[in-house]
Amino acid sequence: MASKPKKLETAPIFSAKKLFGLKNDFEVEGYAGEVELAQYIPPIDPAYRFDQVTTRAILAGFGQNRRVMVQGYHGTGKSTHIEQVAARLNWPCVRINLDGHISRADLLGRDAIVLKEGKQVTEFREGMVPFAMEHGIAIVFDEYDAGRPDVMFVIQRVLEAEGRLTLLEQNRVITPHPAFRIFSTANTVGLGDPTGLYHGTQVINQGQMDRWNIVTTLNYLPEKEEVAIVEAKVPAFTKQYTKANLQQMVAMANLTRAGMAAGDLSTVMSPRTVITWAENVLIFGELDLAFKMTFYNKSEPSERSTIKEYYQRCFGVEL
Repeated sequence: MASKPKKLETAPIFSAKKLFGLKNDFEVEGYAGEVELAQYIPPIDPAYRFDQVTTRAILAGFGQNRRVMVQGYHGTGKSTHIEQVAARLNWPCVRINLDGHISRADLLGRDAIVLKEGKQVTEFREGMVPFAMEHGIAIVFDEYDAGRPDVMFVIQRVLEAEGRLTLLEQNRVITPHPAFRIFSTANTVGLGDPTGLYHGTQVINQGQMDRWNIVTTLNYLPEKEEVAIVEAKVPAFTKQYTKANLQQMVAMANLTRAGMAAGDLSTVMSPRTVITWAENVLIFGELDLAFKMTFYNKSEPSERSTIKEYYQRCFGVEL
């Protein structure tokens, strides 16, 4: 067996206020693990804006080894939020999307045929979960409420505080590295989807939900913050258009969110949609046309009159 990489002797200490802009300053412990895992540290996005409550919850996950679930509507930046905290703590972090094709073998590992000295031999290739557990990497289970039941019970094993994992294929018990962390993101909180927005999500076993120590909700950002994010993500926009146009676009997005909450719309504009809209404006040179191609054409035909009304309210023109 290959020798394990050397460990860092001490963990770096950061200021939460300086690193994340939190109002309440406190010390944050960075990564103390294997120095050779830099390839797994997410790149820093300098334009990212941190939500105060969600950031504190994620920091509790990294600093106190709590199991943290981030719930919220699509496009609010749930997975990115965890990654950007990890990036600033120099913490290796990998995302696993729990789509319908992810199996137990994908997570834990499987036998594979490999060539050794010109001969085909069968060798066990471990999956990302045991690899992350042994090397002190943070795992983010994306779309957690869309996971298959057999896969979810694999995850349930490692959600315990001690979180030891038995690999039956190798007759081996894995004890987690001190820096191993688990996070998840979900559109629902495990109780199903009453809105109908997220087809494919599952009702999660409440015994498993009980193992998540912290559940935080990430909502859409205030209008001013969202405008700043779009401006930072698409800097060329304000060179050709005005900041007032961006404010109108974000106001339009907020109207769709209010409309969905009131039951008038079944499709909502996320911050990701607004960013895409700004990018498409630069391609087509027209706010109206770009809006149609970005959002309007995806909406229910029966709801388009409502969307037109919102657009007229924000831009003063008929769509």
